[in-house]
Amino acid sequence: MFTLIDRQMFWSFVKSYLVVLTSLLTLYIIVDLFTNLDDFAGKNKPIRDIVVDIFTFYGYQLTQIFDRLCEAIALLASMFAIAMMQRSNEQVPLLAAGISTWRIVTPILAGAFMTLSLTVLNSEMIIPQIADKLMSTKEDPHAVKEVPVRGAYEPNGIHIEGEKADRLTRVVHNLRVTIPESVAGTLVHLTAKQALFHPDERSERGGRWELMQTNPPEIDGWDRKSPVLEPLDTGRFLLHVREVDFSAITRNPNWFSFASTLRLYQEMQRADVARVPSLAVLFHVRLVRPILGMTLVLLGVSVILRDQNRNVFISAGMCLILCGMFFGMVYGCKMMGESDLVSPALAAWLPVVVFGPFSLVLFDAVQT
Repeated sequence: MFTLIDRQMFWSFVKSYLVVLTSLLTLYIIVDLFTNLDDFAGKNKPIRDIVVDIFTFYGYQLTQIFDRLCEAIALLASMFAIAMMQRSNEQVPLLAAGISTWRIVTPILAGAFMTLSLTVLNSEMIIPQIADKLMSTKEDPHAVKEVPVRGAYEPNGIHIEGEKADRLTRVVHNLRVTIPESVAGTLVHLTAKQALFHPDERSERGGRWELMQTNPPEIDGWDRKSPVLEPLDTGRFLLHVREVDFSAITRNPNWFSFASTLRLYQEMQRADVARVPSLAVLFHVRLVRPILGMTLVLLGVSVILRDQNRNVFISAGMCLILCGMFFGMVYGCKMMGESDLVSPALAAWLPVVVFGPFSLVLFDAVQT
């Protein structure tokens, strides 16, 4: 049961968290905005449209910025909450009353755990829903401009590529389809001046590509009852696909960083061999991220509590150095995993193996 002191410590953490959250998010947006203000302005663009584009772009980007800074925000909030407690000498009478330091900081650790849980909700529920907006550029904050098309393969070997795509109408210009001999009996090339994608209402993936103004307009000897390519009229075909839908050939190369953990697992089952390491590393990082966050908070709290007479700025500097070493190892292991130098699971869990016991030792050494 939370006592009055527990509630006071918890609300002290909440206030520190809100201050740090607002400060870091605002600072990030201001620096990024003034660095890239020309990208929003454009040529002869009205001031009103510029302001709307700025608010639209950063309104969506707040979720991604929070996702990047969440561990640092929780660490700083914990540091400030403990520093304010030490500054007002609240810890000394509690220790004199026989209350251990671990028990004193329990509400702060509980608050850190709760705020780190928001990161999971953000990455699993919010970011995947607005992934298209997050992948938009500053020149196109509403994600309405045409985008380049990338090639992709169906499980049966059909290759689909194009030039430009309109995300509003789901139309691809100059779509090129190559059907291998294993499917058609002979190599078939089709080029459609325009191709409209019709999603399958019964499934999240797959659908039909309506190829219009194709070259060649007809395929000699083609079976009209084919389950893959269905001729509709001269110059019109209906291509049935399972994997290569509109998003598969128009999405950003790093689209999977905005996907949920369940979607990452599903993609790992059918991803190309060249992309398996990066997907697998991100999948394991998602699983271990809450533990990494709490490990970082525990390290920072231990440094602050280890010497109560140390200047708060010195303690904060030591925490920042430790934080830099921590994130340096996290990103270094991630890069090694993506380069296939170590296994994806080891790349994700190695920072926990290294810093986890170290944080427990530091926390156990705190004077109580």
